[in-house]
Amino acid sequence: MKREQNVIYIMLNKPSGYVTTVSDPEGRKTVLDLIEGVQERIYPVGRLDYDTTGLLILTNDGEFAYQSTHPGQETTKTYLAEVAGSPSEKTQLALRRGVMLDKRRTSPAKVEIVEMKEKSTVLKIVIHEGRNRQVKRMFEAVGHNVLRLKRTAVGKLTLGDLKPGQWRFLAPREVKLVRGERNG
Repeated sequence: MKREQNVIYIMLNKPSGYVTTVSDPEGRKTVLDLIEGVQERIYPVGRLDYDTTGLLILTNDGEFAYQSTHPGQETTKTYLAEVAGSPSEKTQLALRRGVMLDKRRTSPAKVEIVEMKEKSTVLKIVIHEGRNRQVKRMFEAVGHNVLRLKRTAVGKLTLGDLKPGQWRFLAPREVKLVRGERNG
C-alpha cells in the first residue's frame, strides 16, 4: 500500500553563507541544515545565491514547486538590493524596460529607490522571471554592483518579521497567496 504523503510548506529566512540545495558536494552548509524536526523530504522552491538572503520556500509538493518556478507562471519576486553608487533616473528606466542578459531582454522590472546612502543606494526591485543570478546581473548590466541582496516576497507572500535562519510552516491561506497570483 502506498502511504499518503504529508504535504508541507515552509518559509525560511535564508541567511548568507548557505547553499540553496538539498546537499552540497563541497561540504558547504545547505538551507536544509537550518530546518530541524521535519521528517518529510523537502526541497527548496527556486534558488537564492550563497550570499543572498531572504524568503525561501521549501516543500515536498512537486506540483507547487513546478508552478512556482516555471517561467510561464510569472510569479513575482520582490527584492531589496543595495547597490554601489546612485543609479540615475535613466538607469532605473533601463531596468524598468528590461535589460539584455544572454542575448535576451529581461521582462520589465518595477524599481524604486528606498534609501540613499553615502556610497550606495537601496532599491526595491520586483521581477517575475527567474534567470540565474538575474537581479545581480541586471544591475551589473547597467553599471552597478550589488553589495547586498535580500528577497522580501514571493507573490503576495512576505517575509514579515522572521529573523535570519528562522523558519515556520506556511498556513493554507499563505500557500494560496503564492498560488493565487497565478490562478486568480
